[in-house]
Amino acid sequence: MEKENPALKFKIQGIKTEQFATFDHAFSPSESTELETELQFKIDSSNKLIGVFLGVEFIQNQQVFLKIVVSCHFKIEGTTWETFQKKEEKILTIPRSFTAHLAMITTGTTRGILFNKTETTIYSSYIIPTLNVDEMIPEDITFSIQ
Repeated sequence: MEKENPALKFKIQGIKTEQFATFDHAFSPSESTELETELQFKIDSSNKLIGVFLGVEFIQNQQVFLKIVVSCHFKIEGTTWETFQKKEEKILTIPRSFTAHLAMITTGTTRGILFNKTETTIYSSYIIPTLNVDEMIPEDITFSIQ
C-alpha cells in the first residue's frame, strides 16, 4: 500500500514590483516584438520563505522598451518545509512540480501588475503571454542552508 503524499501547504506572504520601466526611445508601434524572461528562486530559511522573481523584457531591434520584475514571497508551512529539508546535508530541495506551481502564480501576478501599470498607456497591448514553466524549470531546485 502506497503512502499518500501530504499536501504542500503555503500562503502568499508578499508581492513586490521590483522593477518597472518603459523606454520610449526604443519603442515603435510598427516593429515586431521579442520577449525575454528570467526566473529566479531565493529562500529565507530562517523564516521558511521562498521568493520567486520573474523578469520580463519586451524588445524591439535588440533594445528593451518595456521591463518588469515582480517577486512573490511564499510562506511555507513548517511540516511542508521539513519535507524539503535534509538537515544532515544542510540542503533544501524544492520539487520541480511545486516550484512550477509557485512560478505560475508569480507569472499571473506579474501579468496583472503589468496590465495595471500600462492600462492607460501606449504599452497597454503588451501582455505577458502564457509561459511554459516546464521549460523554465527543468529539475528540482536545491539550496545550501546554514
